[in-house]
Amino acid sequence: MDLANLIDVATAEQMRQKPLRVNCCTSTGCRAARSLEVMQNLEAAVEAEGLTDRVEVVGVGCMGFCGLGPLVQVEPSATLYDESHRSTALVEDLFYEGVKPAEATSIIGALNGGVTTALKGDLQHPFFARQKKVVREYSGRIDPERIEEYIAVGGYRALYKALFEMTPEEVVAEITKSGLRGRGGGGYPTGLKWATVAKMPAGQKYVICNGDEGDPGAFMDRSVLESDPHLILEGMAIAGYAVGANHGFIYVRAEYPLAIQRLQKAIQQAKKYGLLGTQIFDSHWDFKIDIRIGAGAFVCGEETALIQSVEGGRGNPRPRPPYPAQSGLWQCPTLINNVETFGNITPIVRNGSDWYAGIGTEKSKGTKIFALTGKIRNNGLIEVPMGITLREIVEEMGGGVPDGTVKAVQTGGPSGGCIPATLLDTPVAYDSLVEIGSMMGSGGMVVMDESTSMVEVAHFYMEFCREESCGKCIPCRAGTVQLHELLTRFLKKQATKADLEKLESLCQMVKETSLCGLGMSAPNPVLSTLRYFHEEYEALLQAPIYAVPAYAVPD
Repeated sequence: MDLANLIDVATAEQMRQKPLRVNCCTSTGCRAARSLEVMQNLEAAVEAEGLTDRVEVVGVGCMGFCGLGPLVQVEPSATLYDESHRSTALVEDLFYEGVKPAEATSIIGALNGGVTTALKGDLQHPFFARQKKVVREYSGRIDPERIEEYIAVGGYRALYKALFEMTPEEVVAEITKSGLRGRGGGGYPTGLKWATVAKMPAGQKYVICNGDEGDPGAFMDRSVLESDPHLILEGMAIAGYAVGANHGFIYVRAEYPLAIQRLQKAIQQAKKYGLLGTQIFDSHWDFKIDIRIGAGAFVCGEETALIQSVEGGRGNPRPRPPYPAQSGLWQCPTLINNVETFGNITPIVRNGSDWYAGIGTEKSKGTKIFALTGKIRNNGLIEVPMGITLREIVEEMGGGVPDGTVKAVQTGGPSGGCIPATLLDTPVAYDSLVEIGSMMGSGGMVVMDESTSMVEVAHFYMEFCREESCGKCIPCRAGTVQLHELLTRFLKKQATKADLEKLESLCQMVKETSLCGLGMSAPNPVLSTLRYFHEEYEALLQAPIYAVPAYAVPD
């Protein structure tokens, strides 16, 4: 495979496309709502209507509006590729939500002048219009199980550019200049991490993609892996070239069977085309990728615990330093980034660091994917530019709370905090969220209304952290148990003022003395609710008991 061959594959795929595509979401969320039946009925209807020469039905990845799946979109196929070659559309772009299998036939019938019974969605709605898609640019628009469609939209061109037009040092410099920060939660500068691994002495090095997404309510990484697996493979390959690694691992939790299946297929396809494996693009550079499946331990999202698991051991974190960049997998220098971080690499190399740095804020560049869930009208996946406010996301894109008003927004999963409605004008950026007691995290965003008990929310997240603690260090192992017991006392109205003081001091102890990020951040939901909803804790204190003096004479 060389560049000419790659262009030939892209051209052949574009020529193969029919004028109209009927895209049907086949990701996990829509599958649960019977989208595979919808797709079968769409295909049967195309044949019945005699439209096989100009209409094709394509199973695609996540379109984002997950709360109203299954989703179906009709669009001219030329819009997928080069705008200068746009064909005359036979119909306008159409979007249907909540499609039932019985409604699929009428969608195809409408292409022949009929009337559809399916509910038509609005692509100009702020939920779609306010998004800026970088990582999810082709999610929901290409078939994730066909490498040819990925190549047709420019796939693997960035890898070719890196290999033949840039030195490894120039690739690292480009990522550094872009301002990309790790999307796994900590926000560590990606270029700095790459540079550290690249500067280690030559020898065996590894690249690991962390797909162990365990936050309750979060499904961003799963969606990217299911919708555009080749984007992640290409990003990892570019990273391998930049830091001098020839072997990569994707660590995916076992609860994501569709993501694992599509990754396995994508790796096989890339090997077949000479885009992974040995002598990539007929060069002297080799890079292979293997999949490792996690057993569902939340702590394995922590990079040192993940390394232990990949090696075949128990997923326990270890003290740092040394950091994985110095001594990681099998004591070799190891680069670890999460799925969304690798998803940004190809667009940056393809479009340039200046383009990427022009999105977002001064200290938080680019876009961020969020799983918008909870008490909100429009829930699903959104990709927005950094710097957008929580209010814009919740009230404009999300449509606000169905009944009542917003009370709080929880960001960052079990490691994050609960942000009150009074702070909804806070920009979504790394530093601004930390300042108000929360964090970006991997991208969970849960909206709560006035009916929500914030003490119950804190209790839920502490129960999660208690169950997921690996038990290696005493502050996390014992501290999360004691915090959970204290919160239970509040919910039973058995807590005293002394318990309230103990709750606050115990949170600080666990935060400051735990071994890894799970324990250090476990108290955050409690601390943030104590900070902004202190009155709810006070309201749950047991009523004081006053003794009646023995000499008192009743009236």
